[in-house]
Amino acid sequence: MKRRDFVRTAGGATAAAAASAGATGTAAAQEVQPDWPSGVTGGNLGSYRDARGESEVTISVGAGDQGLAFDPTQLWVDPGTTITWEWTGNGGAHNVQTVEDGGPATLDSGDAVGEEGATYEYEVSEEDGGITHYHCVPHTAVGMHAGLAVGEDVATVETGGASTGWPEDMADVGIPIHAHWVGISAALGITLTFVFTFYMLKYGESAHTGHGGTQ
Repeated sequence: MKRRDFVRTAGGATAAAAASAGATGTAAAQEVQPDWPSGVTGGNLGSYRDARGESEVTISVGAGDQGLAFDPTQLWVDPGTTITWEWTGNGGAHNVQTVEDGGPATLDSGDAVGEEGATYEYEVSEEDGGITHYHCVPHTAVGMHAGLAVGEDVATVETGGASTGWPEDMADVGIPIHAHWVGISAALGITLTFVFTFYMLKYGESAHTGHGGTQ
C-alpha cells in the first residue's frame, strides 16, 4: 500500500471510530424522572408521562387489562395545569384520594363511582409543588396507586441508558451494546491507527513493494 493511500485510509478509519463513539453516547443518554416513592412505583401499569408545558392533562381511571390502574400512573406537570381524571367504567367503582401523609396535593374525588365518563378535575398550584402519592381507596390493596409531581423543585433520578455488561440475550449483540464498551474499542482503534500512521510516515514503504521482484 502506498504511503499516501495508507494515511488516507487511516484518517477515514479514525473519523468513523469517533463518529461511532459519538452516536453511541447519544443513544445512551439518560432521562431524568421524579424520584417516585415506592408506593407509586409499585402501582399497577406503571406508565409515565412528562406533561410539563401542557395546560391540560387527562388521566384514565380504571385503566389496564383489569381496570385497576391509573394511566398515566406517574405524571409530571407544571403549577397551573388542570388535571382531569376520567373514569373508563372498568374495574368496578374507583375514587382518587391522596394517601395519608402522601404529599402536598390534597386530592379527593369523594365516594367511589363506577360510571363511565365520570370526571374529577383538579388545578395544581404552587402549593402542590413536590411529589404526591395517591390511590383508589377501594383498590389500594391490589395496587391501584399513582403519583403526581408538580414543578421543578422535586427530587429526580436518572433512568434509562445506565445498564452495564453484556445483553442478557446474546442474540441482541447485533444492535448497539453499551457505551463504555464501544468507547473503549473506539479509543483503542484510534490509538493503533496513530501508531501505524506514525510508523509508515517515519519509515516509509518497503523498497520491493509493488515491483514484483524477488524479495
